[in-house]
Amino acid sequence: MTIQVGDTIPSVTLKWLTDNGMQEVTTDELFKGRKVVLFSVPGAFTPTCSAKHLPGFVQKADAIKAKGVDEVVCLAVNDPFVMRAWGEKNNASGKVAMLPDGNATFTSALGLTMDGSAHGLGTRGQRFALVAEDGKVTQLAVEAPGKFEVSSAEAILEKL
Repeated sequence: MTIQVGDTIPSVTLKWLTDNGMQEVTTDELFKGRKVVLFSVPGAFTPTCSAKHLPGFVQKADAIKAKGVDEVVCLAVNDPFVMRAWGEKNNASGKVAMLPDGNATFTSALGLTMDGSAHGLGTRGQRFALVAEDGKVTQLAVEAPGKFEVSSAEAILEKL
């Protein structure tokens, strides 16, 4: 079942690559007591994700945070090494946290996976953005397949 406005963010443990090596992070840690904008892309280094989605949030991160957001998080069903490299290439450090979901555990718990097998991608996450306050979803914008309209940094900034 797909997560809805009013639902609690599922509790999942993920791994990400930090300056101190591989670290575990829980969604409880990321969301509890905080206002978080999370956006999901089908894949790091893919065309729309690299040309528009991530760069838009990097560029608008300060404006988003000025609206009371504690953290902006990019989620993708990619491994920690790819997510770190993609973040570095896009100057995301300090602006957007790059959250890998290598096994699609979190994306599956959100009910927002997609089958990218026809494109050689396997299971991936749908393109979406959500706002959560203290672990509760307050806004959710899921894109129609192949679209990039409602989950952009500009669209989320307008709703904050």
